[in-house]
Amino acid sequence: MPGQGDIETCVRHLGAPARIAGAILRVLDRVLGTLAGLVLAIMLVVVLVGVVLRYGFGTGLMGAEDLGIWLHIALIALGAPLALNGPLAMRLDILVSRLPLLAQRLAGISADGVSVLAGLVLVFGGGAVMEMVGGTSPTLGVPEALRFGLPMLGGAVLLVMLVLTRIAKGDMLRAVAGPVLGVAAHILAGHVVIETSWPPSFWLALVAGLGLLLSAPLAHAFLAAAAVAIAFGSSLPEPAILSTTVAGLSKFLLLAVPFFLLTGALLTASGAADRLVQFAASLVGHRRAGLAQTVLLTGVLFSGASGSSVANAAFGAATFQPELVRHGYPPAQAGAIVAATSVLDNVIPPSIAFLLLAAATNLSIGALLTGGFFAGGLMALCLAVAIAFTAGDHGRMPRVGRRVQMRAALSAVPAFGLGLIVVFGIRIGIVTTTEAAALAAAYTLILALVAQRGVAGIAGVFRQAAVEASAIGLLIGTAAPFAFLLAVDDIAGVMQSVVTLLGGSALAVLLLSNLVLLALGLILDIGAAILLIGPVLLPAAVAAGIDPVHFGVILVVNLMIHGLTPPLGLLVYVVSGVTGVPASALFRAVLPYLTALLVSLFILSALALVFRP
Repeated sequence: MPGQGDIETCVRHLGAPARIAGAILRVLDRVLGTLAGLVLAIMLVVVLVGVVLRYGFGTGLMGAEDLGIWLHIALIALGAPLALNGPLAMRLDILVSRLPLLAQRLAGISADGVSVLAGLVLVFGGGAVMEMVGGTSPTLGVPEALRFGLPMLGGAVLLVMLVLTRIAKGDMLRAVAGPVLGVAAHILAGHVVIETSWPPSFWLALVAGLGLLLSAPLAHAFLAAAAVAIAFGSSLPEPAILSTTVAGLSKFLLLAVPFFLLTGALLTASGAADRLVQFAASLVGHRRAGLAQTVLLTGVLFSGASGSSVANAAFGAATFQPELVRHGYPPAQAGAIVAATSVLDNVIPPSIAFLLLAAATNLSIGALLTGGFFAGGLMALCLAVAIAFTAGDHGRMPRVGRRVQMRAALSAVPAFGLGLIVVFGIRIGIVTTTEAAALAAAYTLILALVAQRGVAGIAGVFRQAAVEASAIGLLIGTAAPFAFLLAVDDIAGVMQSVVTLLGGSALAVLLLSNLVLLALGLILDIGAAILLIGPVLLPAAVAAGIDPVHFGVILVVNLMIHGLTPPLGLLVYVVSGVTGVPASALFRAVLPYLTALLVSLFILSALALVFRP
């Protein structure tokens, strides 16, 4: 969704259609954002009421899990259209931006065609499923068909917002040509049959990759490619694509994602994040490259609170990068330090990446989070060494006494309470992952209220977290048809055969897996790669005698490193967007820290060979 300032700048120089489209977009932005934030608040209340009833009164809330899942789907339907543009769209635009102007225009029209095709799949697929599905939900007492009507609504809003955005920018060619191309592709996909010896999953991957290269949103590329794969013999017709997408979202565990995002945002809004910074500075600020080491330690401490690397990167870029520059660090190096330390946020618990992996593979989330503590500590140690060697002696702070450290520690105690709620609550088995995430969100909400943040400010935090969660949720859902076809085409078996040819040893599995992950991470979003490749690689690792949890940790660490690598490098782009430092300069400056993280990956892989079950 373009910023309101961008829209207003455009429409001042355009005619009535642009002004009307811009006005409608602003209304849609406010209404959808408000509704998405409200749905997130209701989700939080539903889960918290269930927790109170279960542990306080020995009973439960009838249908709480089903209601939470339905609300999560509604959240995605409302919020996903707002993530049409910006980092949450997960577009790969670095290649398109280098094309000649005419080629850029054609790529833009094609990318819109991909988004239109994705929207049509949601609309027509949802309508078809609603006609086929009967009965009512046994716990909620409402027609089951409504659950599939929610994505249909989201697809319709997506189409409207796409066209209005082009009109508001005065680009009538894209406003017409993109939808025409998408409608034509939708018609052809349902009527053309192409005989080929390659499996449908191959063509889905190829078309999705093409859509990504054209700078279409990644989730839209997945959904559009699933529709095109029908022409190549896919066993998923359009209604099945929609139902598989919804099934991929119908897991109570996934509600933890928006709750953890909300926790991180509320922690910042409450001021508790600033107190974490002060505590970190009191411990390491006096050391060599003290300010840079403070950034690293704050990243470690903040990781245990937000579970989102994007949130940590945005916070660090706004808070630390200017301070690092003021103390003598080159702007690119300052931004690279922020981006590199943000990698830890999806490794040290609570971790959204581990939640996705657990949802895709049924691994124990508690065991994964425990492994994340060790892996995150190792990565932080390697980064500390790299910073000490490369960051010079800029920003060294005066050493403070024990009394100052104790005061800083006491002021940071409220933030540390999150670790007890989330990690120990899950690991000991007191609460489920989703319940722990809801409790953490409620805890930080209380901190924000105590800090006297206004209702409007807290409502804005809910809106922000809802839109971020919607974009991630849409990606999870749209990756489900791809994962289904990978299973149907027995790609896991193919991978096992390749491992067998290499000797079938644990060393062969780890080497092949890391190479595959390092390659896929260059072209796939981290979440999508986890959802798609995790179930494929894990069976081969187990067969080779590698501990599945340890392998899961290696998988997440490997893919998280790609937050720093071109062409996707999401964390680099977030820091670039906040600081204004060119992404190309950040990619060069981050190389020493990328090397340090690769060393930590090598150590983790070596330990997997040494400590086998």
